[in-house]
Amino acid sequence: MTAHQGHQPRKRFGQNFLVSPGVIRKIVEAIAPRAGETLVEIGPGLGALTAPLLERSDCLHVVEIDRDLIARLRERFSPERLVIHAGDALAFDFGALKGAGPLKIVGNLPYNISSPLLFHLAEVADRVAEMHFMLQKEVVDRLVAAPGSGHYGRLSVMLQYRFHMERLFVVPPGAFDPAPKVDSAIVRMIPRKLGAGETALDEALFGRLVAAAFSQRRKMLRNTLKGFGGESWLEAQGIAPTARAETLPVETYVRLSNALSAARK
Repeated sequence: MTAHQGHQPRKRFGQNFLVSPGVIRKIVEAIAPRAGETLVEIGPGLGALTAPLLERSDCLHVVEIDRDLIARLRERFSPERLVIHAGDALAFDFGALKGAGPLKIVGNLPYNISSPLLFHLAEVADRVAEMHFMLQKEVVDRLVAAPGSGHYGRLSVMLQYRFHMERLFVVPPGAFDPAPKVDSAIVRMIPRKLGAGETALDEALFGRLVAAAFSQRRKMLRNTLKGFGGESWLEAQGIAPTARAETLPVETYVRLSNALSAARK
């Protein structure tokens, strides 16, 4: 019997099962489950995190797409303690699980859908207390990157707009079975409470502006944002047209987006 208990990991689901007791313990300690919380695990797999989380929780919700793994979870845990939501996390309404207590979402996210899943989860940031995820280290580095760094990009801006984020610790490939080819890392994401000046008035426009700015990293903003007003508009907003996307902080993108919103009314 292998460490993945006879289950054949499926590449299409990005399955790498966490098997290191030490890493599991550190993750559970970081999550710190408490009574009265609604705790949701994405991709429970073979239950490496599920079992210790249940030891410290009244009830745990899990979202799993693999029918074989769902069957194993149902055999191992009682439905009163473990509520299984069968389906794709990208289509799941996490906000609907918000109860009277804090909503916390955790998981070892499949690397092949990590970015779209993070954008999906950002949509319910106003109903979540905090999130803890295992991701490819490169993705976590992008999430927490500061303006001006090589890792700072669209993902950084869009997620930092919604969350305060912290990289907690790195997890080596040997902590998994099968072992991935890259390091992983744990990130803590706590939703931001946005004030009036920090809120994008048109979030769709904000998203389009950021995507355009980073569409060609080597080009100056006067070129990438030509469709939004270009050089003269940037100068009017106090931005050097020769600047590049990675030099602007999140709040500047919000300000630029809101200026566009006001001008279009």
